[in-house]
Amino acid sequence: MRVHFIAIGGSVMHNLAIALANKGYLVSGSDDFIYEPSRTNLTKNGLMPEQLGWHPERITEDINAVVLGMHAKADNPELVRAQELGLQIYSYPAYIYEQAKDKTRVVVGGSHGKTTITSMIMHVLKELGRSFDYVVGAKLEGFETMVKITKDAPLIIIEGDEYLASAIDRRPKFLLYHANIALISGIAWDHINVFPTYQEYVEQFKLFIESIEEKGTLVYNKDDKEVQNLVSNNNSNINKHGYKLPEFTINKGVSYLKTSKGEIALQIFGKHNLSNLAGAFTVCEWLGISREDFYQAIGSFKGAARRLEYVADYAGSVVYKDFAHSPSKVRASIDAVKEQYPNSKLVAIIELHTFSSLNEEFLQEYFDTMKQADEAIVFIDQNSFRQKNIKPIEALTIKKAFNRDDIIYFNDAQSLEAYISQLDPQGKNVLFMSSGNFGGINLVNLSDKFFNFKIIYIFDIVSATIG
Repeated sequence: MRVHFIAIGGSVMHNLAIALANKGYLVSGSDDFIYEPSRTNLTKNGLMPEQLGWHPERITEDINAVVLGMHAKADNPELVRAQELGLQIYSYPAYIYEQAKDKTRVVVGGSHGKTTITSMIMHVLKELGRSFDYVVGAKLEGFETMVKITKDAPLIIIEGDEYLASAIDRRPKFLLYHANIALISGIAWDHINVFPTYQEYVEQFKLFIESIEEKGTLVYNKDDKEVQNLVSNNNSNINKHGYKLPEFTINKGVSYLKTSKGEIALQIFGKHNLSNLAGAFTVCEWLGISREDFYQAIGSFKGAARRLEYVADYAGSVVYKDFAHSPSKVRASIDAVKEQYPNSKLVAIIELHTFSSLNEEFLQEYFDTMKQADEAIVFIDQNSFRQKNIKPIEALTIKKAFNRDDIIYFNDAQSLEAYISQLDPQGKNVLFMSSGNFGGINLVNLSDKFFNFKIIYIFDIVSATIG
């Protein structure tokens, strides 16, 4: 098989390309820009394009499949050439389905918690020695790549995304996997550039349920009213298995899961993560994993990258970073840190940089999301407005949207860095939240300045830079 990737530099795209090359396929690709870590990963595997840019002359009739990334537009010269030649063109989720249609497909969906739940399931399966393939949206400890596609594994675990598949396939990605077992963790409006109303957004999850294979299984969060409503109104011939937030305790900064046979110490914390754990457990039950085996394996799970990820600590104060950017994620992450450290003050910093978060109408969805933070800071890199051709947002608009008159607003990274550096760390924790990179700030270095102490790093300094 010869497969060509248009926009090979994407996080899942380049990992899928590597997975297929490992499977023995002839893989080529192109992109106009390729950033780290994609560049290093592709170079290491001999898949880095010799020249950046689009080269339609390289699209020839001997290509068996073209995989189109979301970064490529509908008028992409290579795509146009592939269409002229009548080649088979797939979005990456459609091609993953082609690779996995004979496997049991577990698809984890929801507005939040997808990566963590997928990671938990993968961790447990690996600990128990099960054979499986996977597609996940983050680099996980113990897994070399974000995509694994093999010939023999009977099972694939897929993080399902509700965003569009490609420029010429406007369906949400998770519809294309045709799940045998699907999970929905919760629904909170996002991606307003393609789903301009809340109703349109919710409709995608209705379609997701309807896409489950007949006699398949839906695992769903019973604590989410919108999910519960969709499940109640669905008449598909599928199994439906709800889960709820399990009982847990917190003692000296450690969360313990309550079970019938005692308490299990966890390396994760926060109600949202305990809810994620319950969802992962329910999926694993459907995969034939016993309660005892699950509990034994989950105790060593440290969390997915950039999900309430430890950065540094000193003298009882801790710095975390989190991928949180949507309103529901911001609220959950702040609440989790406050609940875990009730006697410490929390400085919470959110970077707004997505199309949705910079829309003044959608901004109202952040109302009271930072209520539990002792000090709330909003950062918007002024370059984001120029890049997205959006009118800059005033500080007063931010304060009204979050319902906090005391919010501190920064629009350049240097000012934010200077402010954090001069804070007194005594009795304070810091939480950085963003799916971006805070204007390129290195959070380990900034933590060093915050503590004014030489920190012993627990992970490589490169991985500590968001982005």
